Amino acid sequence: MKVLSKQNNSHNCIICGMDNFASVKAQFYNMDDGSVGGLFTFRSEHQSYPGRVHGGIISTMIDELAGRVLWTDCPDKIAVTMDISVKFRKPVPYDVPLKGRGVYTQKLSRAYSAKCWVLDMDNNVLAEGEARYLIMPNEKITDASIDEELDIYIPDDVTEIEFGE
Repeated sequence: MKVLSKQNNSHNCIICGMDNFASVKAQFYNMDDGSVGGLFTFRSEHQSYPGRVHGGIISTMIDELAGRVLWTDCPDKIAVTMDISVKFRKPVPYDVPLKGRGVYTQKLSRAYSAKCWVLDMDNNVLAEGEARYLIMPNEKITDASIDEELDIYIPDDVTEIEFGE
């Protein structure tokens, strides 16, 4: 699937933060079908049992993917998670390139829902989830400047991400 554009990273996010030593440092893309795609590699710092990523970090990735679905068509808005449900299908390894995908399942003026997947590079579903978000004015969520926090653009040459049917 074709990448239309790349989303920015933040400074301190646990998933995309470039200045956070514990961050996954994931990269996210707006895809040509309106979905969000992600590329990332969990590290041993994200371990639960040896060789496996902690379920909380996997759930956090699902949450991040769902949150970034909004930025595929509303890059100036932010939202907060109302609820999230995650199903773990297979062990998620660390030190292995992985990908994620998120799509709208419903969009209203003040809320939306998204379905997301964490996949291996062969498109096997390792985890999947659904989340509902409330779209809110930035100043009701944080005193910090979202533009300043999400101002890291990391150019790369990713033009496609293959997602299975």
